[in-house]
Amino acid sequence: MKSLKHAAQSFAESLKNCLGILIGLLIMCVALMLMTDKFATMSNFFNVVRQITINIFLACGMTLVILLGGIDLSVGSIIAVSGCISAGMITWMKLPVAVGIAIGLGCGTLIGLVNGIIASRTTIPPFIITLATMNIGRGIARIYTGAKTIAVLDPSYTYFSTGRIAGIPVQAFMIIIVVAVTSFILNKTKLGRHIYYTGDNEQSARYAGIRVERVRLFVFVFSGFLAAIAGVLSTARTFAATMDMGTSAEMDAIAAVVLGGTSMSGGRGTLFGTVIGAIIIGVLSNGMNLLGINTSWQYVVQGIVILIAVFVDYLKNSASGTSFLHRMGLVKKSK
Repeated sequence: MKSLKHAAQSFAESLKNCLGILIGLLIMCVALMLMTDKFATMSNFFNVVRQITINIFLACGMTLVILLGGIDLSVGSIIAVSGCISAGMITWMKLPVAVGIAIGLGCGTLIGLVNGIIASRTTIPPFIITLATMNIGRGIARIYTGAKTIAVLDPSYTYFSTGRIAGIPVQAFMIIIVVAVTSFILNKTKLGRHIYYTGDNEQSARYAGIRVERVRLFVFVFSGFLAAIAGVLSTARTFAATMDMGTSAEMDAIAAVVLGGTSMSGGRGTLFGTVIGAIIIGVLSNGMNLLGINTSWQYVVQGIVILIAVFVDYLKNSASGTSFLHRMGLVKKSK
């Protein structure tokens, strides 16, 4: 009973912290319902679920990275590496689907491991490390595919995109599993507490006996692993793998995390907020597609959303910004 009560209290607190973006999501949905009758349909709902699956996978890993005060720009290229290699193993090498997927996941996770080793053993900023591995990953995907498209038509592979359980897309269940596992790590384990402590004040975390290097290593490996799964799902969704898969996917993930209230300076944020942020990004993209808005303008709108989210984060974390938010009544004064 105590655990259920504690879980209910934690959920209520998360709901309260994310009330603003939830209201924003509701307003967006109502507006789209009024603007197009194609939005509020079951088929479109399932389409949105499929669209946000990749971003939620990436955003879950990105949440942990940003909570540490870091960034992972390599997740988009990991999608390409894991997707292309898994597809190549199955289509070109004629290996069993399970083996091909395992190899693809292993290759993607390996990039996360490289990120984690360098980030945990040096003082090189994660931005620089993952920028380098992002380019390395893109190069690997280009070399491996020879700039060719690798078709994957095996039903057991494409099931991850087309499959349904009780009429519900299999991606919905995968989202629940990944969010539940990530939430458990963050909220129910010592490792999760260490992630928050390290992101809030790394020096104090070291003094408290936290193995900061191990925490940082795990976070980047976990992010790489989730990105690798996203690569397999991307390939299954399009029935093919290409070297440019996942282009700009890292930007959508960062947008979802920041929009969900996680501070770019680290130490503060919730996974619940990230999920809501990913849903907002997905609904926004889906709505613009339904309205026939030009793709170029979609990039502009998404960029504006990211800029607004980052600016609000800046206001929350600066003295002058906090004073401004107090005057606007957007945050309560601390006692």
